[in-house]
Amino acid sequence: MKNSLVTAAFLAALTAGTYAHADDLVIAFNTMAGVSGPFKGAANPIRGVPGGGLAWKLDQVSGELKRSGRLEIRIRGLVFAEGPNVGRNTVPNFRASVSCRIVNQAGSPDFVTLTTGLFPATSTGDSDIEENLNLPAQCLAPIVFVTSPTGSWFAITGF
Repeated sequence: MKNSLVTAAFLAALTAGTYAHADDLVIAFNTMAGVSGPFKGAANPIRGVPGGGLAWKLDQVSGELKRSGRLEIRIRGLVFAEGPNVGRNTVPNFRASVSCRIVNQAGSPDFVTLTTGLFPATSTGDSDIEENLNLPAQCLAPIVFVTSPTGSWFAITGF
C-alpha cells in the first residue's frame, strides 16, 4: 500500500510537470522547407514575407517557440541549392521571423510578424538563433521563417 501511494505521488508529480511544459510550448519542429519554385523572390510572399531570390536547402534543423516568446532554432547546413554558390552560404547573418494569425482591434483576421536580431551564420550554413519575442496574446497558426538580414526567407516550417 505504501509503495503504491509513493508511486501514485511520483506519477502525479511527473504528469503535472509534463503538462506544465506542454502548455508552454506553442510549436516544436525538426523540419523546415527551403525556398524554391514559385516562392523564390517577391512575387509570391507568404504572409507578406518574400522568398530569397535563389533556392535554398538545409540538412538539419530543430526549434521551438514557447508562449513566453522564447524562440530557439538550431540550423545546420542551410545553403544555396542553385546558382554559382551551390552548397555554400554567403550570407554572414541569419534572422528568424514568427508570423501569427491574430484578430485585430477591429475584430478582423490579420497577421503579425515578429523578427529577431542578427545571428552569425557560417559558410556551411550553421547558425543558432535564440531570442525572446513579444508574442501577441493569441498566436494562431504560427509560421517560423529563417531569413536574410533584410527579411527574405530561406527556410520555413513545414516540409
